[in-house]
Amino acid sequence: MGYLHEGHATLIRQARRACDVVVLSIFVNPLQFGPKEDLAKYPRDLERDLRVAAGAGVDAVFYPEVETMYPPGFDTRVVVSGVSEPLDGAARPGHFVGVATVVLKLLNLVQPDRVFLGEKDWQQLAVLRRMVTDLNVPTEVIGVPTVRESSGLAMSSRNSYLTAAQKERAVVLMRSLRAVQDAYAAGERRTAALRQAGLDVLAEEPDAEVEYLEVVGRDLRSRDILPGATLPSDSVERADVDNDAMTRVLVAARMYGVRLIDNLPLDGRGGGA
Repeated sequence: MGYLHEGHATLIRQARRACDVVVLSIFVNPLQFGPKEDLAKYPRDLERDLRVAAGAGVDAVFYPEVETMYPPGFDTRVVVSGVSEPLDGAARPGHFVGVATVVLKLLNLVQPDRVFLGEKDWQQLAVLRRMVTDLNVPTEVIGVPTVRESSGLAMSSRNSYLTAAQKERAVVLMRSLRAVQDAYAAGERRTAALRQAGLDVLAEEPDAEVEYLEVVGRDLRSRDILPGATLPSDSVERADVDNDAMTRVLVAARMYGVRLIDNLPLDGRGGGA
């Protein structure tokens, strides 16, 4: 959606190494914003974006107007069930319908062999992989590890809303994910206890309004999936995460009016530089 940062440049450079031609789309998609979200103020700077894109090795930039993507009478939506429903799907109704619709249009227009997407938006990546598979789109979806600021904060265009001091406080999201990883590495296998390890870290930061912190698997679901739900007792929640049913920990929180997301693999491997 533009306002490019080093994470986007990394996607471009990886595509440049793997492909003969690299095309970048820049489109602030109104269909994926809710009525109370930040569409009007979402950061935009096309001239800067074009400089970043050229420096990273893009061959062409597709920068359509809203009327081009959604002409008068446009009345089609793409719904990807299952993986789109929990987490951000529950917190932002209609969001993934907007994402899937615009990405399918972009794939149809550009006809790429591969599409490179960041792992920071892990659920989005899962939704688009499912869409491409289900609809027989001849495009390979490649996830690229999250690029982080030196503090560990996952890079995001919305980070531009934060001051330097606020960014330092926002690193609590990364610390909460590491706490879950540490508990897993120490032998904890109860999902409720793993989740609580991360929530305990988030509770130390009064400016963090937690939407969810979940340990999930390939279907993006866990036994305790609703944001703000009361944790079940140990006697109820005894899911075994060794069976690959639950493989990643995801978090979303609002800080200083900005919604931030992040994720890491449960076993501590990968997760971004």
